[in-house]
Amino acid sequence: MVTSSDLLRIPYTPDLTEGGITYAGRSLPHTYNRTGGSPFDRLRRIVAGVAVELAFRRTLTQKNIPFDIKGATPFTDPDRYDVALGGHRCDIKSFLISHREQITALHAEPGLLLKAPALVPVDQYSADGQSDSDLYLFAFLTGLIAASPNDYQKALEANQPTYLIHTMPKTWVQPHTWIPLGPLALKSESDEILRLEIGGQNSDRDFTTCKLELPPHTRVSANENFYSLAYIHVDSKPKARLGIHSPTRRETYLIEPIAWSNIWIYGMDIYLAGWITRQEFRRRASLIPEGSLVFQYRQTRTKNLAVAVSDLRPMNELFERLRGQETNGM
Repeated sequence: MVTSSDLLRIPYTPDLTEGGITYAGRSLPHTYNRTGGSPFDRLRRIVAGVAVELAFRRTLTQKNIPFDIKGATPFTDPDRYDVALGGHRCDIKSFLISHREQITALHAEPGLLLKAPALVPVDQYSADGQSDSDLYLFAFLTGLIAASPNDYQKALEANQPTYLIHTMPKTWVQPHTWIPLGPLALKSESDEILRLEIGGQNSDRDFTTCKLELPPHTRVSANENFYSLAYIHVDSKPKARLGIHSPTRRETYLIEPIAWSNIWIYGMDIYLAGWITRQEFRRRASLIPEGSLVFQYRQTRTKNLAVAVSDLRPMNELFERLRGQETNGM
């Protein structure tokens, strides 16, 4: 059983967000939005989840605890496990807490997490290829987002990092016919120079990127031979439309100035709350219906199974077992 003193608090560093953004962009051709809503919200969830995983790996290294990432989640299979600990597959379930009032309360009293539900979406729990000896590890990340135009401007004024992105429609990200899109041509209607990066897949379905500088009102061709296009990232928010033309599709896709969003996560702290085996989770869990109000969300978007965080096992207990490789009987 977890108590307040068992919660493991890890400081956040900006490189965790950078790693999460890199992964999120490259995962676009292989993921789907199971919860609906904005594609930018989905990307932020991915960024936060990968940031927590990277921080967890760093913690294991600092504590000299062996782990394996050979089966870690690849871009092509987003629901596989994250790391292996003592021969057990470990699936890290992390939750971003981004409301200022909740962050303030949590930093003052981390024990508030004890009443939070440790959630596992029903569809993920029911997926094939899992074992009762698999481990679920639950973590909470406190961090702000600057998604609205006003918050984005405040981030700029405070010299905070940003990452503006536009995700392409599914027909561009996952085209039915695997043929070249190009040569792609881009043109900006802005009066300023626009620096950008486009990311997608080549003929071998490997992810590739291309960086371009667009002078005002000038058509520029991309050098890379893209077969799919996942996103466009710009260094600064365009004040006018940006167009990208595919001769194969016979289409010019236009991006309005309001269609960009900042997916940078301004992380503060990560709380490793606890762990549980899949077998024990199944025995203890109750159903949380879709649309429920929970600690993490004002409204859940999917059906979940859950146990209380207080019913998990402490992280230090797991670490001690792993140091001694006492993995039997978890």
